[in-house]
Amino acid sequence: MTSALRAVCALALWIAVAARAVAAQPVPVAVQPSGPEVSANLLRISLVFAQPIGEQILPRLELSQVNGNVINMPFFEQELWSPSGKVLTVLLHPGRVKTGLIAHDTNGPVLHVGDVVVLRLDGQEIKRWKVGADDYDGPRPSGWNIGSVRAGTREPLVVELDAPIDGRDVDYLAVAGSSNRRIPGRARLAIGEKKWIFTPDRSWADSHYTLAVFGNLEDPSGNRLNGHFESSGTASEPTTADVYVPLELLGLTRNNQSVLHRSK
Repeated sequence: MTSALRAVCALALWIAVAARAVAAQPVPVAVQPSGPEVSANLLRISLVFAQPIGEQILPRLELSQVNGNVINMPFFEQELWSPSGKVLTVLLHPGRVKTGLIAHDTNGPVLHVGDVVVLRLDGQEIKRWKVGADDYDGPRPSGWNIGSVRAGTREPLVVELDAPIDGRDVDYLAVAGSSNRRIPGRARLAIGEKKWIFTPDRSWADSHYTLAVFGNLEDPSGNRLNGHFESSGTASEPTTADVYVPLELLGLTRNNQSVLHRSK
């Protein structure tokens, strides 16, 4: 084999190895929060992968301002993986998110109102957000808009939330029938985790339904229904109780359609 031929073969082998290495790099299919804006006290980010990931990701993540300035040590050094190995949740350093703590006072908050920040994995941009004001309220079911469905159909029940919830909390809302058992079906989040959509496995047919909202439902800043991440820990916080919104399947309307809606 001539030296020229050996060089060509070596180059082809190097290209093949490099291509396999690039192809092997995990690329998330979704990043949550998925909306265009996050609050300045954002606590939690989740990366959703198509396949289980058996390697560390956190050292390969970078959070920077849109002008390229890298934010120093923004993450808590722990990887929180789902049982499936497909979802990684990372925390922005809680000591810098929560006011009054040493890390917050010494290093400052991770995010600042008005900034645009970019999340990169292996140097590739996977998400960017505009940073809005701090959010200390948490989910408020009293401000949700509950849609209508027709009896005898499997059309989705749509709940428009007052603000985004955590992307991993889709199953912290549920619909129960008159027997107080959870109705089988598929729930998903849409519109930047501001809309909850539930499609039952079987047609709506029960006489009474209840929308259950579990007390540990959180927003991306760690606020629960009745508990706030910003709490000092010494102040008296209400118990994170579940919330139940009664629903009723009515008879025929003037349009000859039965609807599920919040009862009076």
